[in-house]
Amino acid sequence: MERNPQSRVRLRPVDLARPHGLSTQAVRNYEEAGILPAAARTESGYRTYSPLHAQALDTFLALLPGHGHPTATGIMRAVNRGAAAEAFRLIDESHAQLLEDRRTLSAVENALRDLGSGAPESGAPEPREGPTPAPTFIGPLADRLSVRPATLRKWEAAGLVRPRRDPLTGYRVYGEAEVRDARLVHQLRRGGYLLEQIAPLVDQVRAAGGLEPLEAALGDWRSRLATRGRALLTGSAKLDAYLGERERER
Repeated sequence: MERNPQSRVRLRPVDLARPHGLSTQAVRNYEEAGILPAAARTESGYRTYSPLHAQALDTFLALLPGHGHPTATGIMRAVNRGAAAEAFRLIDESHAQLLEDRRTLSAVENALRDLGSGAPESGAPEPREGPTPAPTFIGPLADRLSVRPATLRKWEAAGLVRPRRDPLTGYRVYGEAEVRDARLVHQLRRGGYLLEQIAPLVDQVRAAGGLEPLEAALGDWRSRLATRGRALLTGSAKLDAYLGERERER
């Protein structure tokens, strides 16, 4: 009795492509990229696929929403060349990034609560009587946020951060309000927001009582993180099934 009769089933590129609304060229591109195992060839040189190839395509498409194209591609390439440990490392990195993004969201939520209450940011020292913190310049602020000075200049060009200029040196000077804006922009960029989406939110923060739009944005952010977490689980389940099928075909 044949160990796995399905391995003898022949599928055409269109048989893989049609259920997902893809073109046959896309299927060939996925094979060339290593996302699918190498196809067999007929005597005439035509590609033929098996149910394992169809499962590989299903798995890749299930990995995409949670991991994104580059990482999903890396996972499938690693699995198809027998480097499962490399695939697991990539999966771990995606989960670690999701956890970091959840922490970032929490930090933004804390910052908003602080903006609304006038309290210091979470983890910041209690304010003491005396002079306000000294203004800072673009280099030190960039270092504090772990971004490049060019990034701060880009945010300034978009109107998100508005440093004043020192009248003698012409250097950008960031006071408390500008540092707050830069930190808020940085957090929202980490959350996946585009500069044009952030602009009205920063404008609202600058206006008295303007936190409501940010609360709505954070609600959307929370929802997207939850969706991504669920997508990671779905992709892992598909990948586990694909790994099992590969083992059975050996």
